[in-house]
Amino acid sequence: MTDEAKLIAVDDGLKPEGDGWFIVNLRQTTWKESERFGRWAAFEGAERFGDVGVNVHVLAPGQAACLYHRESLQEGFLVLHGEARLIVNGEERRLGQWDYFHCPPGTNHVLVGGDRGPCAVLMIGARRPDQAYFYPVDPVAARYGASAEVGTSSPQQAYGERGPVRSIPSPWPLNE
Repeated sequence: MTDEAKLIAVDDGLKPEGDGWFIVNLRQTTWKESERFGRWAAFEGAERFGDVGVNVHVLAPGQAACLYHRESLQEGFLVLHGEARLIVNGEERRLGQWDYFHCPPGTNHVLVGGDRGPCAVLMIGARRPDQAYFYPVDPVAARYGASAEVGTSSPQQAYGERGPVRSIPSPWPLNE
């Protein structure tokens, strides 16, 4: 039987201490922000979740969540609020509230904030120690600043200087 993890208060919200189970409200959890890649709920404590990563990512219009890439493991994305652009295998698609994108391993993709106000996306991804990434060059993703400059399997090379990530208070509920 797994013990409950203690939630500890930090400057920007609550985060779990230890690897037990816990319950935390989106308005109370810790949040992070990158000027280039939006804001996201940081549900994890000092250690990353081992098997499944999960966050809620908030994107401004035209703001990419990350760089266009593919992974060796599956991911899933559910639009909770607003609308987003999905660039998948070089094609742009629109996603509205409650649209779900199933992303099998090997699918090139990135999500970008839609035209009207912020969007919030639930992002879930499998994790394994041997997980692999590739960041291809893509002209559609480049229109949103979301393409690597050269194709690479190195996240460090793809992102280069990512810019600062800072802790912020919860932006939830979103203001439009």
